[in-house]
Amino acid sequence: MKVRLTSYDDNWKNSFEDECKIMREIFENEIVRFEHFGSTSVPGMKAKPVVDMMILVKDINEIDKFNSKLEMLGYDVAGEWGITGRRLLRKGGENRTHHIHIYQFDHTSIYRHLVVRDYLLEHPEEVKSYSEFKEILASKYDETREYSKAKKEFVSKLEQKAIKYYRNNN
Repeated sequence: MKVRLTSYDDNWKNSFEDECKIMREIFENEIVRFEHFGSTSVPGMKAKPVVDMMILVKDINEIDKFNSKLEMLGYDVAGEWGITGRRLLRKGGENRTHHIHIYQFDHTSIYRHLVVRDYLLEHPEEVKSYSEFKEILASKYDETREYSKAKKEFVSKLEQKAIKYYRNNN
């Protein structure tokens, strides 16, 4: 898939909320809460125009029962996709619009995603730095796979900085 880096778009929040309504109709009482995370959740951040959302559910094993319904509605059901205990849905095919990460409410990966979002929301200088880094990578790499691999170390350091910040300030 081609890298499509764009400026922040206020419509990403609406797209997240619209998708929450659809997911609530599908999963009903399994849902604990929704979270918008990733670059599209941070005003001012350059991002691929793919809304990352998290659905926290009561029991992750119950979610697999909805796979055929999700596929009929056009979602790519990708299973755990490298993270044990997660379910990943992708929407939009080659012009992807959403990555939907479903976790059981007590999964250990939830915190690391949300702490980075919250840290960026509080630190506009980090948003600027990260956006500039993304622009450099987008000029070097055409494909998302290479782009994502190239930013992995930067994101890991940002995650550690965010975790340390919240440990020291809470």
